[in-house]
Amino acid sequence: MWNILKLKLVSLLLALFLVAPVIGNSTAKTLRYATQDEPQTLDPHSAQLAVTNRLLMNVYEGLVGRDKNFKLVPWLAVSWSQPDALTWRFKLRPNVKFHDGAPLTADDVVFSLERVLSPNSQLKSAVQGVMRAKRIDDLTVDLLMREPNPVLLNHIFTFRIMNKAWAIKNNSVNPQNYKDKEDTFSSRNANGTGPFMLKERQTDVKTVLVANPNWWNAASPERGNVTEVILLPIKSNATRAAALLSGEVDFVNDPPPQDIARLKSIPDIKIIEGVEARVQYLVFDTHRDELLYSNVKGKNPFKDVRVRQAIAHAIDIQAIKSKVMRNLSLPIGSIITSTDQGYAKDADKRLPLDREKARNLLTEAGYPNGFEVTLDCGNNQPAADICQSISPMLAQIGIKLTPNIVLTSNFFSKLQKFDTSFYLLSWGTPTSDALSTLQYLLRTNNGADAGNGDGNYGRYSNPKFDQLVDAFRIESDMKKRDAMIRESLLIVNAELPVLPLHQAIIPWAMRKNVTANFPPNNIPYFFRFRID
Repeated sequence: MWNILKLKLVSLLLALFLVAPVIGNSTAKTLRYATQDEPQTLDPHSAQLAVTNRLLMNVYEGLVGRDKNFKLVPWLAVSWSQPDALTWRFKLRPNVKFHDGAPLTADDVVFSLERVLSPNSQLKSAVQGVMRAKRIDDLTVDLLMREPNPVLLNHIFTFRIMNKAWAIKNNSVNPQNYKDKEDTFSSRNANGTGPFMLKERQTDVKTVLVANPNWWNAASPERGNVTEVILLPIKSNATRAAALLSGEVDFVNDPPPQDIARLKSIPDIKIIEGVEARVQYLVFDTHRDELLYSNVKGKNPFKDVRVRQAIAHAIDIQAIKSKVMRNLSLPIGSIITSTDQGYAKDADKRLPLDREKARNLLTEAGYPNGFEVTLDCGNNQPAADICQSISPMLAQIGIKLTPNIVLTSNFFSKLQKFDTSFYLLSWGTPTSDALSTLQYLLRTNNGADAGNGDGNYGRYSNPKFDQLVDAFRIESDMKKRDAMIRESLLIVNAELPVLPLHQAIIPWAMRKNVTANFPPNNIPYFFRFRID
């Protein structure tokens, strides 16, 4: 009875603040957007998180962008050239203004680069190989490289430009320290050049964006008619679906997989599906001498590749696909996807389900009776359900797995402190190039080079792999570069420091009068949305 009353109360509260505001322009449209989680920060250079990117890519912009077909196109820069192998020169678009009215200049690009290269930023992969920026004139800036990067344009797609004067005025020269949950002005406020401006921010309640009336790209043929976006974090799957069905919200980017068939049968609801260039995977602590959160004392089972292989053989990926993902997934054996530069088909191979083989491998490794271990997962779906489903699979080979479901707001800071032995995560290559994934997730973090192993929370380290990453990141011959990427992917596939599970097929659910375009990075670009 209490659950029914609670749902009714949530529905009533939604109705009270989801009423579209009165706007003078009769063509103005409000998109009410429900999602499981909300952005943890508004700082454009702080955290590399998908849920954060979905909001910030509508507010902040980069030198290059992607069109409706995800092709790289000029954006805040109208053109670029390479005077030499270690210099990229960008001509900035004139008459671009930040949301507070300040003009975009080369000084803002120089400042933003310095900010991204600072210790607190997790977005260093966006400027891979860049040493510093140099102002040539108000609308010309050079990116000076410490080493060549033949795919720099792919990388800087996620390099967001921030206004220098605004940051200085608001004591936000440095990025927020997300790991330590630092509270800063830039983590709660925003000032970009993008199509939408931040109007209101109530953490865990709602975030409101309004159309930027002075957006430089207002005449784009891709532009829809949405003038306001109300983002509502609704954690309950049932409540989120109910809000869409009742018309209280217009768009849900993460409808629960178990509801998709039902939603497809409802005339007022429309589902579009796309394969996200993102891999869900398990990560092993291959660094510690004694495993955390385990009954094994004095040693670390995950240091033995046979144990990692045993777990791979015990995972019934088809059961996860059919029962947890409701067939909305594509099993994968590679940490990058077929749409990423450098993908190698022969490195995309999964070990087959074979429990007898798994038990034999554990015995060979010295764990005939298995062991106990904790698996850390975020509380978002489908991650929590996947973690729960893996536990009985590993029980069949003697490994007693305890799923530890952690609030998303605490999960990443836990990983960044290496307070984990075994965890589930997903990663979408932000640059559509293998380098950012392999360097960020798997290269040894030596504390010296920006971007090396910043997301390597299992602390995997392989000198041969590191040498390959360091070599192909500066290789300009794309054939040679792809060959080195392939070799590094084969090492990962053989050693299994991470265990890829699947690519998700992402359903976006919306009212039938909403038109949207699904991009491979699963970011709703609201300026392209239309409401009829």
